[in-house]
Amino acid sequence: MSTHKNIVITGATRGIGRSMALKFLQMGHCVWGCGSSQKHVDAIRESSSEQGKFARVDITDPEQVNRWAETILQSSGPPDILINNAGKINHHAPFWELPVAAFNELVDVNILGTAHVMRAFLPAMVKHRQGILINLSSGAGKQGYPHISAYCTTKFAIEGLSKSVAAELPAGMACIPLSPGVINTDMLQSHWGHEKADACDSPESWAEYAVPYILTLGPEHNGQSLRIEQ
Repeated sequence: MSTHKNIVITGATRGIGRSMALKFLQMGHCVWGCGSSQKHVDAIRESSSEQGKFARVDITDPEQVNRWAETILQSSGPPDILINNAGKINHHAPFWELPVAAFNELVDVNILGTAHVMRAFLPAMVKHRQGILINLSSGAGKQGYPHISAYCTTKFAIEGLSKSVAAELPAGMACIPLSPGVINTDMLQSHWGHEKADACDSPESWAEYAVPYILTLGPEHNGQSLRIEQ
């Protein structure tokens, strides 16, 4: 039996999503990834092996998500690991000064986008009673922080959604809200500033220990809020 896995990652063209995708590929797994920018999709295609298949998908559009999922399911069946990584953070501002459109954008991407992807893949995964679903969470999903209320709201929602779905899954599967830890990404820099963020692991160095850890996750971790630690 092959140990190579079929892995789906959203937000796979930048930041930790890109680093995860490339590390999984380096380890011999098949990766289906998506991103919202054609430029970034083209760039990761040039950097990946033939086992990497990347597409531009707007995860806030359920029709686009469903078409992408159907392509994957028809080609390779239900994923062994589905990682909802795509997400955004709001610009620093008190809640009452944050524009409605900015708040709603995070809800659309971080919550509804995740839900669209889950709906597109879960029926096939449940039918085959296989697969690990990982929804990227955050410490901001367990504690409120000033000036990023929209982001905290969405990550609290990811925790609740993941735990509820975990209680519905058949034996042999798992849904896990997973906090990646603190990584020097564009999102972290927008929150902490460059000087403080630069002291943290780069996405590439993070992936060296994060991806092997993700590969250890199984049904026994269903519903657990986990955090990646070096």
